[in-house]
Amino acid sequence: MTPTFTVPTIDITPFLTDSDDAGRTAVAADIDTACREVGFMQIVGHGIPDEVLAAFAAALDEFFALPLEVKKRYRRSTSENRGYSPPRSESLSGSLGLPSANQMNDFYEAFIVGTQSADFPGLELPASSYAANNWPEAAPGFRPAIDTYFAHAQQLSRILLRAFSSALNLPIDYFDTLTDYSIDALKMNNYALPEGELRLDGDMTGMGAHTDFGILTILWADRVPGLQVLDKHGHWHDVQPAEGALLINLGDAMARWTNDRWMSTLHRVDPPIVNGHIRRRRSAAFFFDGNHDAVIEPLPGTVAPGEQGYPPITVADNINAKVAGLKGLSIPPTARETARVLAAISPE
Repeated sequence: MTPTFTVPTIDITPFLTDSDDAGRTAVAADIDTACREVGFMQIVGHGIPDEVLAAFAAALDEFFALPLEVKKRYRRSTSENRGYSPPRSESLSGSLGLPSANQMNDFYEAFIVGTQSADFPGLELPASSYAANNWPEAAPGFRPAIDTYFAHAQQLSRILLRAFSSALNLPIDYFDTLTDYSIDALKMNNYALPEGELRLDGDMTGMGAHTDFGILTILWADRVPGLQVLDKHGHWHDVQPAEGALLINLGDAMARWTNDRWMSTLHRVDPPIVNGHIRRRRSAAFFFDGNHDAVIEPLPGTVAPGEQGYPPITVADNINAKVAGLKGLSIPPTARETARVLAAISPE
């Protein structure tokens, strides 16, 4: 029997308002429990207006409705994580070193924008981490709506990071100097493609099993089946956001910082195929990853005497190794989660 699995809902209003300490303490405790036991949560009271979310969804529709040959004009290069990715150009399971890494079976298409070096005048930042965006002129309403949502997601990420600091019993500004020129990226995904553009076969996946790479991810998604999360017992579970909620999950950087006190949880997308067609699903993951040169090493108090913590690694080095794997450019070292994916049990 599949064990019960719940993604907790947390109202983060106390961290957006002048709440009393008791309110924030309660929220921090709920976050700590969710991060220890699930690695996913859904938040309400996040402060992003409904009209911003509606305009954002309309902008995704505007771009993804373009003909494939038009979208390909904005295709991203292998060296810069910005622009359009057509179907089957990635395999996210490759970031874990799984056997399908070079098969490019992920059928979704995506568009990525992010922070640029020009956003931080006076700093010399590597173009590989802070590449220029490649906005699609063929969708004139796209950029304004995406820029607005991106700014809200950035602000929400910093609010969440302060709540995380409280949950970890750290000074509330602990991560400020590690994220003041953060590599932020917004990956917008579309899982329904026009008839004839894609041949469905048994080897194809929606988005392969993976963990995220950075500090935290804010996920906006349609309330449509597809997202699945792997629990501690090796079972996959279907997850959909509640009405008006955003899904939040931790990335590898936070798991390493906390020496696995908090979980970077494996997840995948496997939407239902009905009569040979993929049911439509949109999602957008905002990745809050930290400064490119920030060093990820166990936080104070997270390594017990005699225990071995993670070795130090920079944010950029951690991301680059995993991105190379998902593009099939290299096979990363065997990840600690690979065996769990291979042994996992799908929903009944």
